[in-house]
Amino acid sequence: MKALSKLLKSAGTAKRESKGIEFKQSFDVNSPAEWLEILKDVVAIANCGGGLILFGVKDNGSNSEIDVMPILSVDPASITDKIAKYTGEQFSDFEMVEVTREGKQVAVLVIRGTPVPMVFSKHGSYSLPDGKQKNAFGKGVIYFRHGAKSEPGNSNDLRNVIERELCAVRKSWLGNIRKVVEAPAGHNVRILPPEVIESALPTATPIRIVDDPNAPAYRKMNPDETHPYRLKEVLEILNDKIRRERSINNYDLLCVRFSHNVDSNPAYFYKSKFSTPTYSERFVNRIIDEYEKDNNFFEKARTVYCTGRVEGDSV
Repeated sequence: MKALSKLLKSAGTAKRESKGIEFKQSFDVNSPAEWLEILKDVVAIANCGGGLILFGVKDNGSNSEIDVMPILSVDPASITDKIAKYTGEQFSDFEMVEVTREGKQVAVLVIRGTPVPMVFSKHGSYSLPDGKQKNAFGKGVIYFRHGAKSEPGNSNDLRNVIERELCAVRKSWLGNIRKVVEAPAGHNVRILPPEVIESALPTATPIRIVDDPNAPAYRKMNPDETHPYRLKEVLEILNDKIRRERSINNYDLLCVRFSHNVDSNPAYFYKSKFSTPTYSERFVNRIIDEYEKDNNFFEKARTVYCTGRVEGDSV
């Protein structure tokens, strides 16, 4: 998330496109043809480790005059469905946020990387005004970002994917080795799965319920009940309960999540493999409580986010 947050901070000032940043001067959410071009960029960016699509920005880096509200209102689930239609993958590791750029609001689609590159399983073609057909992408082709373009991949792209995943695995291994090495003298190191499963067997390992987000997650309840809210619903509840001169938006929540490590805390955050992230009632109530204690809560979260520092304590 740190790499993407660094990119997102540059979204307000970037003057040119790059491997991780794509500009869209306009976007008609009702146009199937334009959706095909967007899907190609989303898949290519995800295959390269993640990046941003800025809607409402011209190729020269200046703002266009489009209304981005229809874009911000697009249901993330519908984007996942469109990706699945052409790739067979239920990719949902993205979110739409609102960012101020030179005094104007633009929509930014934040796309995270995928460990296994997505391949288009169907042709994506549409008709041009002159009646000719244009292919946005081809069946069986893997797209990557080459500079500011989304293009079919080559052996170097596949090599980069493998190296990126190997680096992630090494980092995970080193982190786990460090935990073992740093274990206090006299302590036993036990191997537990990511999810601690309830058991009445006398041989089961006893656990304590703690707030430590690094502890293995203990799940007994249905996540649909414990984490019922998508970001859209979290925003609706917060704006209904918190009366501010300026409404809380997606960017405010992104700053809170980053500055307080929310997405690492299973008490607040849940994401299954095939769904968008969801959040708990406890998360919503905690934000309300924090705002009541300090009306500058969201402004402080923005400051922490912009400086790239993560506070030590979770919300």
